Amino acid sequence: MAVHGGGGGCCPPMDLFRSEPMQLLQLIIPMESAHQTLAYLGDLGLIQFKDLNAEKSPFQRTYAAQIKRCAEMARKLRFFRDQMLKAGLSPSAKSVSRADIDMDDLEVPLGELEAELIEINANGEKLLRSYNELVEYKLVLQKAGEFFHSAQNSATAQQRAFGSQQTGEESLDTPLLLEQETSTDPSKQVKLGFLAGVVPRGKSMAFERILFRATRGNVFLNQAVLEDPVIDPVSGEKVEKNVFLVFYSGERAKNKIIKICEAFGANRYSFPEDLGNQAQMVNEVSERLSELKTTIDAGLLHRGNLLQTIGEQYEQWNLLVRREKSIYHTLNMLSIDVTKKCLVAEGWSPVFATKQIQEALQRATFDSNSQVGAIFQILHTKESPPTYFQTNKFTSAFQTIVDAYGVAKYQEANPGVFTIVTFPFLFAVMFGDWGHGICLLLGTLYFILREKKLSSQKLGDITEMTFGGRYVILMMALFSIYTGLIYNEFFSVPFELFGRSAYVCRDLSCRDATTAGLIKVGDTYPLGVDPVWHGTRSELPFLNSLKMKMSILLGVAQMNLGIILSYFNAKFFRNSVNVWFQFLPQMIFLNSLFGYLSLLIIIKWCTGSKADLYHVMIYMFLSPTDDLGENELFAGQKNSSACATTAGPCCCSMDADPKAFSSKETTQRCQLYMPLQSTEDTLQSEATHDSHGHGHEEFEFSEVFVHQLIHTIEFVLGAVSNTASYLRLWALRYNNIIILIVGGIIFIFATVGVLLVMETLSAFLHALRLHWVEFQNKFYEGDGYNFLPFSFVFGDEEE
Repeated sequence: MAVHGGGGGCCPPMDLFRSEPMQLLQLIIPMESAHQTLAYLGDLGLIQFKDLNAEKSPFQRTYAAQIKRCAEMARKLRFFRDQMLKAGLSPSAKSVSRADIDMDDLEVPLGELEAELIEINANGEKLLRSYNELVEYKLVLQKAGEFFHSAQNSATAQQRAFGSQQTGEESLDTPLLLEQETSTDPSKQVKLGFLAGVVPRGKSMAFERILFRATRGNVFLNQAVLEDPVIDPVSGEKVEKNVFLVFYSGERAKNKIIKICEAFGANRYSFPEDLGNQAQMVNEVSERLSELKTTIDAGLLHRGNLLQTIGEQYEQWNLLVRREKSIYHTLNMLSIDVTKKCLVAEGWSPVFATKQIQEALQRATFDSNSQVGAIFQILHTKESPPTYFQTNKFTSAFQTIVDAYGVAKYQEANPGVFTIVTFPFLFAVMFGDWGHGICLLLGTLYFILREKKLSSQKLGDITEMTFGGRYVILMMALFSIYTGLIYNEFFSVPFELFGRSAYVCRDLSCRDATTAGLIKVGDTYPLGVDPVWHGTRSELPFLNSLKMKMSILLGVAQMNLGIILSYFNAKFFRNSVNVWFQFLPQMIFLNSLFGYLSLLIIIKWCTGSKADLYHVMIYMFLSPTDDLGENELFAGQKNSSACATTAGPCCCSMDADPKAFSSKETTQRCQLYMPLQSTEDTLQSEATHDSHGHGHEEFEFSEVFVHQLIHTIEFVLGAVSNTASYLRLWALRYNNIIILIVGGIIFIFATVGVLLVMETLSAFLHALRLHWVEFQNKFYEGDGYNFLPFSFVFGDEEE
């Protein structure tokens, strides 16, 4: 847990206890090498640049035009990606190397490809719409033709049946609905027209009613159902439709019918009145459909080949555009010096990265053929640096749990180191079943063994969250198996895994095993709880007492660890006031009460005493001078209890008053910017000093005193409430046993998954609360901010 100091080492130290030492850099970069320098620094990914142009809007910055240009190219690439996804293609998964083309060479091809693809899509949509219209037209010709043929056959049959009664003036060429009055008065002859088309089946009934009402019943409507759904030419979706044929009389009726068709989304198609031309029209439409199909297939093949060509280089183009956009966005954060020949950058970097950054600057100067190299200097400031921890795929999930509460202040003790062990252990204390632990282990092993494949896939929200915490779940599963063996529970069923039980029944029938108790005849069960305890009358009193006392011991131990870490923080930051007037009083107060209780628990376990610890702790305050009698666990217990009750209140005043009086001196300790400078830019350095340094805040003793008093009261009350809070380790474990027994009987296998998930989530949340509230509030401030370096390691999400 040593703190690694400065130096220009090339490799970062793996130290989670303290964040990496950081330094504030100032880089003065010539304009001609600025782009190349930022490119190399982005590959390095170890500098977090500060925005020196915060007062300017994005449109007022120097490289706004270049960013707009990159955004337009990114839009074109997103368009290509959407088109590839629609076509069922995916960008090439080959490893992407550094792009050997620049933005100028890429911009024109992207524009040409976009224009070509848009034209292909437009032509394809027109052809597809025409094809779908012809498909509907062919169906209309077939269905309506069947109606006319059936009408013709019916008319022929009627003519033959009533041929002897007809005058011979009528023939098959006479209109079907000819009124008899027209033969006598040609001026009153009515000419019928008809419209044919298709209408969505869901609207067919309403379509028929509206037609009847609008024309007052002066239409004849015939509908035929299409067996298979057809693709609508307008929407492009498959819709179930009916073919309709409407006979009407007069132009007014025709106009009404046309408007009704438009309102209902009914597509109308021309239909020849001559029956002889109908078969010819069907053949012509079939030929046109065949031609369109060939044309559409050729267009799709050409479009597929174009998208395939784009997909082979998509990742390379996308990486180049995102790199360039990131570079120009960072260049906009730099300020231009008065000569307008250099860019001035400031940013945070780890101390170990000094040599790498200097090498990157030298390489950029050489590759850009710049006559002047970049200037590298370190600034000294009182501003709090960002927090940077070197994590790997195992420790990153545990660090995320800590960061969710608050990012560690610069170089304060990081609870993530201890969370790796304490979090899964406290979870297992509540979860404690090696059968459930095996289920968790199998589930997380699936994610771990397939992590390379799953890490490259897009997962759902819950699956992605579970995959990210796979190593946390692994530790939880392993600790759950361990505590399950200690509890001797496999899905709440005990097993004699480590030998025979030490107890036997009083008689051979064991009828009184749950009422009269058992007799110990052998050695103590070697590991965990003796399986014979389960189901006996002494199970609940024994296990409740055991787990309640164990919860107190674990809680007091973890809270002591938190207070000890506050000591390491105080020593690291050289704050002797916190050592003497915060760590020491808190340590004495906590252990004079709950540490003393923990000691009594351990002595009672070791001696087998029947002392009532409730009575001991209560009367330690109410009647400290009374004789303990059978509740005396060791010689001198009365004096020890008196010392404990006296030490606690005395420490409270030590925690409040001295810190308030010493705070004024502490607030005056600040360091200002001291940039490495030459005599010729003294004025500029003074301006820099004023802009970066923060003024001294006015000291208010009353405010500091009240704040410290509140902190002291909070710790005193919190010591009691936090200790009680650790009893959830016992209470939740007991609750889980009851749920599993009842649920197993009623639901058996149907709810095993639900119970397992609910129990896991419940134990996880309670363990999270114990770390965030009971443990971390003893030492962890968590008011820092993360180190977010300028890097070309992009995520899957769009910027």
